[in-house]
Amino acid sequence: MHAYVRDIMTASVVTVRSDTSFRDMVAMIRRHRVSGLPVVDDDGKVVGVVSETDLLAMEAAGPGHGVHPAPRTWLPHRHQVTADTATARDLMTHPAVTTGPDELVATAARLMHSLKLQRLPVVDRDRRLVGVVSRSDVLSVFGRTDEEIRREVTQDVILDGFLTDPARLTVTVKDGIVTLAGAPGSVVLGENIVDQVRRLEGVVAVHDHFTYPGSDGLS
Repeated sequence: MHAYVRDIMTASVVTVRSDTSFRDMVAMIRRHRVSGLPVVDDDGKVVGVVSETDLLAMEAAGPGHGVHPAPRTWLPHRHQVTADTATARDLMTHPAVTTGPDELVATAARLMHSLKLQRLPVVDRDRRLVGVVSRSDVLSVFGRTDEEIRREVTQDVILDGFLTDPARLTVTVKDGIVTLAGAPGSVVLGENIVDQVRRLEGVVAVHDHFTYPGSDGLS
């Protein structure tokens, strides 16, 4: 079964414009209980994202204390902003990391894991916002326990797929993240195992800790 982002995304999304104030964004985050706000232009295209973390950083500075925008969002004409003057334009991450409605859920899950994102705006080919997908949306699709994934890795992939004794390797799984350790015997075999495990439904990421002869314990 291959699920697509369009099957799990939420089509109704709370958005802001680039000139939305810090105060209004904080109120929206609290009212709608979301972890981030896509910033859209007049055509509905995503130009950035303001996260709950961005707002908390500003709020933590306290009244009268400004915070410097991150280097990628630095605006030369606004070297410092305060809670009273900050807008979405000052705080947003841009360009926004997005996904498409026809993307596989597994691909979206891996992207979110690698970048430590809580949610992804979903955009069409013109970058117009069509929905949003959260971590909980993504993980709910798999419906597989870590033990089920571990069993498939050891039995179906390592033993049956590559005719290798699973006892030679250590397989641990937590929240869909698979860690492989031990000595598979050859680089080719190790890489093939890792590649196959990445393709399994429910696997969010694979940490390759395999070691090989002559590698001095380094993978």
